Amino acid sequence: MDLYLDLLEASLTGVLYEDGAEAPWITTNEFNPSTRAIGRDWPKQALTMIGTARMRNLRMLLRQALDDKITGDFVEAGVWRGGACIYAKGILEACGAEDRKVFVADSFRGLPEPNVDLYAADQGDIHSTFPELAIPLPVVRENFRRYGLLDENVIFLEGWFKDTLHTADIKEIAVLRLDGDMYESTMDTLTALYAKVSKGGFVIVDDYILKACAQAVDDFRRDNHITQPLHPVDDAAVWWRV
Repeated sequence: MDLYLDLLEASLTGVLYEDGAEAPWITTNEFNPSTRAIGRDWPKQALTMIGTARMRNLRMLLRQALDDKITGDFVEAGVWRGGACIYAKGILEACGAEDRKVFVADSFRGLPEPNVDLYAADQGDIHSTFPELAIPLPVVRENFRRYGLLDENVIFLEGWFKDTLHTADIKEIAVLRLDGDMYESTMDTLTALYAKVSKGGFVIVDDYILKACAQAVDDFRRDNHITQPLHPVDDAAVWWRV
């Protein structure tokens, strides 16, 4: 099982074939293993940009949830090309938990323009200007199929989080992963889904390094009296146990 998951991880991150990089802030398109390990580039072809450390964190927490018999499914809000969700599905299949659902939530057309009237923390956010972040749903669905991991338990939630997550048919969550970058996206996800995370389940925040995202997490935790400690994954992501 571990050999399969190691290979799946290496393929999804592009480490296996040394996939080059593209991003507005990088000076070279060559593959850099150190940069890829901590998710500091946008791969040209690979299906996830979160890097090796955060992929291994996902594996660790999802397997811990299964070992501890925590009820519920896997949900990711903000999926890009789908790599982390494909990895989660592969982990569930390898662990004999193929009955657990994988919810793949995204607009599939990039990030929203900042709504500064409601979310002042998003003032100046430019994520909505990057076409590289707008991956259509059919492309993500095909990525699952190519890895042999597309079935009826992979459920796509298309649309802005404020329009989809509150009404999504999600009963219980074992692992909730947030990758929405912005205050609005982060707060919308937590407001809609946190109450569905099972006791002993996990919440992962990919973008805590970003000021607006961190503020949303801190505001939500304060307002809901959440005192469980935040654990770092790398210099960008954090997680806590419910």
